[in-house]
Amino acid sequence: MLRLEAITKRFGSLVANDAISLTLARGEVLALLGENGAGKSTLVSILFGHYVADAGRIEAFGQPLPPGNPRAALAAGIGMVHQHFTLADNLSVLDNVMLGTEPLWQPFSRRAAARAALLETAQRFGLQVEPDARVVDLSVGERQRVEILKALVSFGTRRGAKILILDEPTAVLTPPEVVTLFATLEQLVAQGLGVIFISHKLDEVLRVSHRVAVLRGGKLVATVAAKDASKASLAALMVGREVAPATRTPRAAGAVVCALRGVGVAGAGHGARLEGVDLDLRAGEIVAIAGVAGNGQQALAELLFGMLAASAGTLTFDGQPLPAQPQARVRAGVARIPEDRHAVGVVGDLPIWENAVLERYATPSFARFGVTKRAAAQAHARKVIERFDVRGTESAGLGTPTRSLSGGNMQKLILGRALLGDPGAAIGPRLIVADQPTWGLDIGAVAFVHQQLLDACARGAAVLLISEDLDEILAIADRVAVIHAGRLTAAKPVAEWTLESIGLAMAGAQANDQANDQAHAHAP
Repeated sequence: MLRLEAITKRFGSLVANDAISLTLARGEVLALLGENGAGKSTLVSILFGHYVADAGRIEAFGQPLPPGNPRAALAAGIGMVHQHFTLADNLSVLDNVMLGTEPLWQPFSRRAAARAALLETAQRFGLQVEPDARVVDLSVGERQRVEILKALVSFGTRRGAKILILDEPTAVLTPPEVVTLFATLEQLVAQGLGVIFISHKLDEVLRVSHRVAVLRGGKLVATVAAKDASKASLAALMVGREVAPATRTPRAAGAVVCALRGVGVAGAGHGARLEGVDLDLRAGEIVAIAGVAGNGQQALAELLFGMLAASAGTLTFDGQPLPAQPQARVRAGVARIPEDRHAVGVVGDLPIWENAVLERYATPSFARFGVTKRAAAQAHARKVIERFDVRGTESAGLGTPTRSLSGGNMQKLILGRALLGDPGAAIGPRLIVADQPTWGLDIGAVAFVHQQLLDACARGAAVLLISEDLDEILAIADRVAVIHAGRLTAAKPVAEWTLESIGLAMAGAQANDQANDQAHAHAP
């Protein structure tokens, strides 16, 4: 179905793709693996027409694919489901599927034909949807279903996809939704579609793929049959060495660093309200918050960052209230790893060295009389880059605009800024709020981040880990709580949870059970 021959792409002196050749057969799932910055995103961006290769060629169904032309890729039957959904929340499912399929000069919209095409495709591939439902009212799993249908539906000026690129498709799904997605993939390949599956989760790669292509440093280092591979062998191919998991040492929790009692947040936007939250965060302990995106995690993180004020209840640090001001939280020793690295984590147009000190630029370590100590700031930035293996600074050095970094390397920069803290402080961060800290990172970087969080705990920091990766939660958390519809369950020891029980609580089962128990208790 698809043939890539010697694809090469350079950005200045950086070779992102170095003579990569791949094929995709009908009814095959080809997994694409690699570290952050290995060249995966560049390669699929060339395939879909977002970038133009410096050398090489692509054939789809035996015909040359015009470079740099997404419309040509769509016409050739190539569809892409991005990691970040590209849906219009205020429109219906049908409207989203129809977007871009009809010429502007057409005097009327063929909604009836589009509805029939949508329902036929949904029935064919087992992707049940309600055409008139607004996207904003759908669950994350349902939204992903709509994204896949957008690519598959053949209507108007757009042909249905026969080759589907899935970029980190399970990143925001609950375990039951992952099972549903994999069942959908089986339907797709059984009917002859070819799928390129990009993921950092090796269990999933081995479960769904037929072959695995591994990139390292922009080069294709191996293509192996999934049945002949293991997690350990794939990890070694990705990073060029054996990846050791993070190790933890037994430790007793210390004093309460931060306490929330009956905390509520009102009017924080759709799906971001908190109600009656009780939580203790203790020194030397990792407390993980599991939940589907949009159930209040962001409000909880922003509350601890000082960006939101509680509308009810109390929040104290070391027994004392603090104003809802980010600067006050930074001074108190709160380290922030925000969920949205692009919009909140960095200022993309600023150079890397400025972003490395951005939250502490006014402290004595990096400023005097309002003037930045450039040498001190750049020295700290170099330390962050070296300690956290931030790649992409080779051409312009510390002056590289931060927006030019890959997502994973941008995340490493933010992690280093948070975990290294202020070099002038006597101790490191007191409380680390890590909101999706390993999102988009490869297996080697994930192990490194986990070890950094565990080491910070060993030094006496309290860590709040907000994550949708249940394997991550079970691997490093001491206690786990689940958030659903703004309500937080009790934080129980990790040994008292299973993947199944967390998944059910994420879907609201526990909250429903509690509500039913209360109803029965008050029944005559």
